[in-house]
Amino acid sequence: MSEENLYSFDNPEYRRTYWHTCSHVLAQAVKRLYPEVKLAIGPSIENGFYYDLDSPFAFTREHMDAIEAEMRKICKEKLKLERFELPREEAVAYMESREEPYKVELIHDLPEDAVISFYRQGEFVDLCAGPHIDSTGRIKGNAIKLTACNAAYWRGDAKRQTLQRIYGIAFPKKEQLDEYLQKLEEAKMRDHRKLGRELGLFMTDELVGRGMPMFLPKGYTVWRILENYIRDKELKLGYQHVLTPCVGTIDLYKTSGHWDHYQKNMFPAMEVEDEMYVLRPMNCPHHMRIYANQPHSYRNLPVRIGEIAHDFRYEASGTLKGIERGRHFCQNDAHLFVTPEQIKEEVAKVCDLIFETYKDFGITDYRCVLSLRDPADKEKYHDDDQMWNTAETALRDVLVDLGLEFTEEIGEAAFYGPKLDVNVKPAVGAEYTLSTCQLDFCLPAKFQLTYVDRDGVERTPVVIHRAILGSLDRFMAYLIEETMGAFPTWLAPVQVKFLPVTDRANDYCCRFADKLNDLGFRTEVDDRNEKISRKIRDAQMEKIPYMVVVGDRDMENGTVSPRHRTDGDLGAMSMDDFTKLLREVVDTKAQK
Repeated sequence: MSEENLYSFDNPEYRRTYWHTCSHVLAQAVKRLYPEVKLAIGPSIENGFYYDLDSPFAFTREHMDAIEAEMRKICKEKLKLERFELPREEAVAYMESREEPYKVELIHDLPEDAVISFYRQGEFVDLCAGPHIDSTGRIKGNAIKLTACNAAYWRGDAKRQTLQRIYGIAFPKKEQLDEYLQKLEEAKMRDHRKLGRELGLFMTDELVGRGMPMFLPKGYTVWRILENYIRDKELKLGYQHVLTPCVGTIDLYKTSGHWDHYQKNMFPAMEVEDEMYVLRPMNCPHHMRIYANQPHSYRNLPVRIGEIAHDFRYEASGTLKGIERGRHFCQNDAHLFVTPEQIKEEVAKVCDLIFETYKDFGITDYRCVLSLRDPADKEKYHDDDQMWNTAETALRDVLVDLGLEFTEEIGEAAFYGPKLDVNVKPAVGAEYTLSTCQLDFCLPAKFQLTYVDRDGVERTPVVIHRAILGSLDRFMAYLIEETMGAFPTWLAPVQVKFLPVTDRANDYCCRFADKLNDLGFRTEVDDRNEKISRKIRDAQMEKIPYMVVVGDRDMENGTVSPRHRTDGDLGAMSMDDFTKLLREVVDTKAQK
């Protein structure tokens, strides 16, 4: 690789190395300013870097500004980064002499044959495997920004010391930093937690519990529309919907394998009359038992069992994010029990449903990923090489036959089988998975599921796990951030708000609002004793798609004067014409 490419920020390896070196510059700046602070770890991450620190005081924005200024000085000093190694005992003594207990613990935990290396830059030395760039002078000092400081547990263990994690970002050009910070500001404006609070969609409450969001009337209206939308589509495709408990016995999850492979993501077990129960993290074991409730023939396969199911997972408090990631959520879940010969057709139908749904919601920026197991990870994945080879080959062949473009990623499969993930790219932030389709040869065998084939022989069905909207909560969070709360009319919790100019128009507005409500539209009347300008402004803040301003002339002529939030005034029209306009916009799921 040429030197130009080697030191190019477009080179992911150099970018990670650059950010890793920035984390050392951050730590050096902290130690210069606050020598009493103890160092933990400081890696590069997907977007920047961080350093975990044990400090006797809380870092404020003022502290971080001072650290930034010191980092810029260190960059100007053009300090060389020099690597050196020490034997284990000398390494321990060296870190003890510098009063760095977290580094001493890390050294003790290294394998016996590990090479113990350090990096020095000026007076600063850190335990580190590297790599690093050769000089702090290669870092653009005025393109560094410390973005946040959050709590973090030492080594991710909630029972250990609580540290402070300072996050940062850096670029080789000031313009790149400015662009990035602008995106961060846009992300704040789009944050579904902020918008959800402002628009009265959902709330959280410490007394209820962290990660347990509660949907308010307007938010639950949107949630219910999503639920009805996907259930109606599934019913037309032959799905049978069920309702199953939010708990199950430990034995149920031991049978499925979740207890061995997923226990750390589950809530603690609870004892009830000498039997142990857990809140369910997913629904497949319940659906396996429903299938096993009666005998099956190849003639009645596929069996498609669907549920909008409440699930619970233990998520560390630092990972919780509104309704995007909580400890309680609802999955648009389904399990398709099929013969091997039906795999291709059923996966194709699932893909059609995914992409048809995305079209209705205006989702266009997504990519398909075939998620495979990591054969070396015996702890995460069910250990059956033949099963995995069969399942991965089958799903790959189906995707190829369907003509789907996809990439493959090792280590992203479910513990029981490979999956197709459909990852969306939001307006801001990193991509994440909304929809998934998983192929499973494992759980049907564990639950001893069978069907009788055309020769009268008992066979084990294959199960396709699939979620189109994923979790309704996360899907709604995605929609809030994409639309900035301005839902398309068919999804908006309030589609029309009547704004009487004077009290004389109140009854007129209520009469028309009632007619629209009877036709299934969602309307409100703002009959407050406020100026019309205030009513319009408030309706705009609420992101109402259609505002209907009604004055004396409208009452005289029997008309209404609707105003669309983006198209502006639509002119006076009869109520029948406005109703037809609304019906077309809603029925076609227009993205406005």
